[in-house]
Amino acid sequence: MTLHRPEFVDKAPPQVYATLLDQGTYLCSVSTMYRLLRESREVRDRRDQIRHPIYTKPELLATGPRQVLTWDISELRGPVKGSYFHLYVMIDIFSRFIVGWMLASRQNAKLAGTFIRQVMQRENIGTGTTILHADRGGPMIAKSTIELLDALGVEPSHSRPHVSNDNPFSEAHFKTFKYHPRFPERFYSMLEAEAFCSTFFPWYNTEHRHSGIALLTPAMVHYGQAGAILDARAVVLAAAHARNPERFINGPPKPQLPPVNVWINPPQSAA
Repeated sequence: MTLHRPEFVDKAPPQVYATLLDQGTYLCSVSTMYRLLRESREVRDRRDQIRHPIYTKPELLATGPRQVLTWDISELRGPVKGSYFHLYVMIDIFSRFIVGWMLASRQNAKLAGTFIRQVMQRENIGTGTTILHADRGGPMIAKSTIELLDALGVEPSHSRPHVSNDNPFSEAHFKTFKYHPRFPERFYSMLEAEAFCSTFFPWYNTEHRHSGIALLTPAMVHYGQAGAILDARAVVLAAAHARNPERFINGPPKPQLPPVNVWINPPQSAA
């Protein structure tokens, strides 16, 4: 069975479906894949999901890449109990593209400033074009960080105190990062942690089919390739319908489309 092939055995059915479509192949719908897996008792829930209420502030809207970026720092367990490496990650909320990451032995405003400056230069961020959102950790609200953003012409934004869901894209990304099948219990050296990150982030940007952006990869959306890929998917689906129209009881299938408006805390009218 295709779902048992080495390249698909660890992927969810939507990931397999999108990958096959982009290879010019339509086998069946995602629901059929799940049905086949259920019949083989190969589908199970990994863990309970926590649902959070919708908050109203801050309200940030992105309608394209590089408009709203969000960043955070996560601790990675080091070689002994109580030791940690600190992972700085910045993500574009529209494309879900990781625009930058940095691993350090500590977290402070000086390192944060270096990280932010490098990402802004690499992404060619212009004055007055971008909002940078973060929680209220020390490096995020430090005076030197605010002054740097002002000098770069980047508007700062911060979560409300004790409201982690005000920074949902960074939170969701770190969840994906730490639930990756190859994420270890702890890292025994900085080199080992850097090696894992150097593999994970290119995979996430260029191979991971993200459910929040129509099973496209973040790179496809970030670099404006989504339209052509969705058109090609539509051709594959139309051909599949033409060959076997009786398989599609709801009419000709169409590719899923990514959102055109991406919010952090949408106002009531947008929600």
